[in-house]
Amino acid sequence: MGEMIRLDRYISECGECSRKQAVSIIKDGRVTVDGNIVTSPGLKVDCEAAVAALDGRELKYEKYVYYMLNKPSGCVTAVKDKLSDTVLELLKDVNRKGLFPVGRLDKDTEGLLLITNDGELCHDLISPKKHVEKVYHVVADKSLPADAVYLFEWGMDIGDDTRCLPASLEVKGKTDRGYEYELTITEGRFHQVKRMFYALDSKVIYLKRLSIGGVMLDPMLPPGGFRRLTDDEIKLLRKSKTIE
Repeated sequence: MGEMIRLDRYISECGECSRKQAVSIIKDGRVTVDGNIVTSPGLKVDCEAAVAALDGRELKYEKYVYYMLNKPSGCVTAVKDKLSDTVLELLKDVNRKGLFPVGRLDKDTEGLLLITNDGELCHDLISPKKHVEKVYHVVADKSLPADAVYLFEWGMDIGDDTRCLPASLEVKGKTDRGYEYELTITEGRFHQVKRMFYALDSKVIYLKRLSIGGVMLDPMLPPGGFRRLTDDEIKLLRKSKTIE
């Protein structure tokens, strides 16, 4: 037996509508539970075993949902913002109630952003104690010094009370855009990647997150595109959060 919850909450968490709207839908006799019409929003149902339908269409109950977004530049990582578009506004035709981004990316940073309503998983993925790996593609205006790989591995001093945790830097070479690198870190301090490069007299001119917790950005997603995480990707995130 699963968790017993109110029917109006069940309908809302299926992503059909708000909980307030669910009350009206149920009272209108549009919902059945195990084949029987139910008009009481307060009816307790088993969220795992109950078979509910709206207007004859069977509903799929999901307590938690997980999305992968290819965040574009110029979009704010927030639930609400008075001045700029937020990442949640990119999730078109999705019930966004209760959703929030996992951590944050700067407004001008692109790439992988996870969005969910699973607070426990979110906390564990962004906790510095969990050492969850995050991989970035970095383009800088100047070449880093010859010992940069060692300095990143040793732990960069970016002016905080403690040094950064060891990071892995891979030199990709010079292109028309600038000096390109791939950087793997296991924490998420304020403007950390930009500050690490700045400490070595180099300015980040382009930054894109490629992966988090082993989950890679889907190369088929255009900027602003999103999709549900697969079961395997969710399992990978849950595995990564257990490593301390």
